[in-house]
Amino acid sequence: GNALPMNEIPLGTIISCIELRPGQGAVMARSAGTFAQLMAKEGKFVTIKLPSGETRMVLGNCLATVGAVSNSDHQLIVSGKAGRSRWLGRRPRTRPVAMNPVDHPMGGGEGRASGGHPRSKNGIPAKGYRTRSKTKDTNRYIIERRKK
Repeated sequence: GNALPMNEIPLGTIISCIELRPGQGAVMARSAGTFAQLMAKEGKFVTIKLPSGETRMVLGNCLATVGAVSNSDHQLIVSGKAGRSRWLGRRPRTRPVAMNPVDHPMGGGEGRASGGHPRSKNGIPAKGYRTRSKTKDTNRYIIERRKK
């Protein structure tokens, strides 16, 4: 599609490959089948709804491509066998529950023990735990957080 400054694109248009700063290059809505929607224009800012569901303001002179990224069926691909994943350079994943306690918070225990509370390898909660800084400067551009 065409790459245009967002303040020249009509409201409600499906867009993709969005810049956050003018001249920076596309950083949002770039993966296969994704798109954002232009919701509003206020002054030098435009409001967009991102694939995550987050609503955020971006400078209107940032470029975006009209239309969605192609190959929306990409997420439906099933590799079929472990070897095909290996051809693509994806290494096998060891379940944390099968590790020793020295390797992961879910490791160890007697017999086939359940993992307990989901944690990342460095002990941070893995589900529902907010990791974004509350003092981050760009928080003021986020109008609505994504729905969980």
